[in-house]
Amino acid sequence: MNKNLSLLALTGTLALGGFVGYGLNERSNAQVTPNSPTTVQTSVTTPSATTYDNGRARTEAEANTVQVVKQRQNGLVYIGVTEGADDSAEAQMRRRLQDQFGFPIPEGGEARTGTGSGFFVNAAGDIITNNHVVEGASEITIRLHGSKKTYKAKVVGRAPDFDLALIRAEGLPAGAIQPIPLGDSTKLDVGLKAIAMGAPFGLDFSVSEGIISSLERTAPVGTRQVYQQVIQTDAAINPGNSGGPLLNSAGDLIGVNTQILTGGIGQSAGVGFAIPVNTVTKLLPQLQAAGGKVVQTPSLGVGFTDLSALSDEDRQKAKLPAAGALIQQVYPNSPAAAAGLKGGTGNSLSLNTPGQAAEPLFTNGDIITAIDGQAITEGEDLRRLILGKRIGDSIKLTVQRDGNKRDVTVKLQPFTLPTTE
Repeated sequence: MNKNLSLLALTGTLALGGFVGYGLNERSNAQVTPNSPTTVQTSVTTPSATTYDNGRARTEAEANTVQVVKQRQNGLVYIGVTEGADDSAEAQMRRRLQDQFGFPIPEGGEARTGTGSGFFVNAAGDIITNNHVVEGASEITIRLHGSKKTYKAKVVGRAPDFDLALIRAEGLPAGAIQPIPLGDSTKLDVGLKAIAMGAPFGLDFSVSEGIISSLERTAPVGTRQVYQQVIQTDAAINPGNSGGPLLNSAGDLIGVNTQILTGGIGQSAGVGFAIPVNTVTKLLPQLQAAGGKVVQTPSLGVGFTDLSALSDEDRQKAKLPAAGALIQQVYPNSPAAAAGLKGGTGNSLSLNTPGQAAEPLFTNGDIITAIDGQAITEGEDLRRLILGKRIGDSIKLTVQRDGNKRDVTVKLQPFTLPTTE
């Protein structure tokens, strides 16, 4: 995918962010095993034939869509947030994205509001939405489909690196919680139906339909903008759809709507992205146990250069391989430091990239060429593979140092430093 295209993050009645690259949807598929307590044993049955009240026949596809919407609409929730003055890194990023799209930024002490979408995932009333819908919010409220009554909600857990959050509302009436069953994103095929539900542009309950356009896309997801696998759909998703469900023809969740590709026009271009449902399934237990805090994800704690991004001339000059992550710096007290990985020192190579200022490159640092046997063909492979691990996991890095290869075991521990992996 061309990483210079614009993606838009959708929130409330304002488009909250878009950058040269990808952006988040507004303020995104989860697999559940048959014995999982979050599984809802219901499915949508497509009528073989039906008619409108006025006698006009519906197509089978129309009948299926109507059936899915009727059975799942009460699993959708509308989310409203109020955000006070916030100078956190996440809030600053969101304000920067707003500014890039030309939207007015309120004065520092003025509260900001936004809207988003979400959906029930279990009978306990847990609601999944995007992290960027609720992060930095001083107050969160929800409304149910077909109701104007609002209920206060609180954050149960957030996973900023996956742009997912779990919230729970207070005082919901009995019978109001209607979970949407979680599907399995490994069983999807390009061309299958995709139904998006949410509240785009603040319009309560809007449904759009399309297909799964691709299962081979990656996009920068979360606060660290790590490229992760996403589902591409042409079902219209717009500001306000963020955190809403993407359903299949059985009415099962297949994804969480999170981004659109704008093509530089600042609005939907018919290319939307959803976080796969299996990511939700994987993270749900951690979100439920987070106690209102952030789900930590691992980082090696290194600064590196993607060798595949260098020119052949520069690689040959420095006698570097065609692919791998060339470590420039190892940060103190990081998992990489504990494992004895080495950054670059001494003389550096000056890179002359057309249109950019010359940058120094230390060429004698360790080169990570694989993680647990999976080759690093580009820098994003390193970020993505590390992000897929959990705190406490031990991984085997294949490392090249001074022309010799060796395996290094690294135990992943909590470590946070901006722009590192």
